[in-house]
Amino acid sequence: MRDPEMSYLDHIQELRRRVIRVLLFFLAALVLGFFVAQPVVETLKTHDVAKEIPWFVFNLTDALRVYMQFAFLIATLLTLPVALYQLWRFVAPGLYPEERRAALLYIPLAVGLFLLGALFAYFVLFPLIVRFLKAVAENMGATPAYGLAQYFGFLFNVVLPVAILFELPVLSMFLTRLRILNPVVLRKFRRLAYLILVVVAAVITPPDIVSAVLVYAPLVLLYEIAVWSSRVVWRKQQREDAEREARWREEERAAEGEPDRAPG
Repeated sequence: MRDPEMSYLDHIQELRRRVIRVLLFFLAALVLGFFVAQPVVETLKTHDVAKEIPWFVFNLTDALRVYMQFAFLIATLLTLPVALYQLWRFVAPGLYPEERRAALLYIPLAVGLFLLGALFAYFVLFPLIVRFLKAVAENMGATPAYGLAQYFGFLFNVVLPVAILFELPVLSMFLTRLRILNPVVLRKFRRLAYLILVVVAAVITPPDIVSAVLVYAPLVLLYEIAVWSSRVVWRKQQREDAEREARWREEERAAEGEPDRAPG
């Protein structure tokens, strides 16, 4: 467990050191992101949805803003494993050894789910939204003229929320490991969670039922996976706690049963 003699100020200083490490790594990744941003933008412009779009910039700073957005996104993706590892290092002293090992496995799982959510949003959801909006504009007799900054800003507004929502299962497992959350709470708030997911799906999709269902169904599935994964971790914790308590009782009985040794 965490050192009981460690003061509140020591905890704050430790957290401060780890936050500084994450920020320094983020700044280094941001420099790299500036060099990688242009080829990433050029690659995305060749995607089926975007390759026929005539690009415009409506402000002098639009192109720079797009590069900055991608640089920050790349830096964030590179920093995510480091930030999760530093978080694990901060909470690890307060966990049992088996909980430390299990919590460490959440880092690659969290990164993988984030990337999976981003890929789902970009290759499945985003094309549906763009085609729908293009069809609406054409039906009104309008010729679409997309601004570079507006297009990629809209892309971020769709992809990032979905990628973050894909973190629900690993977040529930991690919080359950920290004994902050449990499946009873998740089941209790299931109806409220479903309502929130309906609102999220309605906000990030066009106003048609097919797109909303296409987004809402995976989000509900993710929540149910979060409930299931929390239950798995919680039951394992119950078994570990019972085994640990049994060992302690056995050690106490063994210690009480030892005869006093007479001095030589």
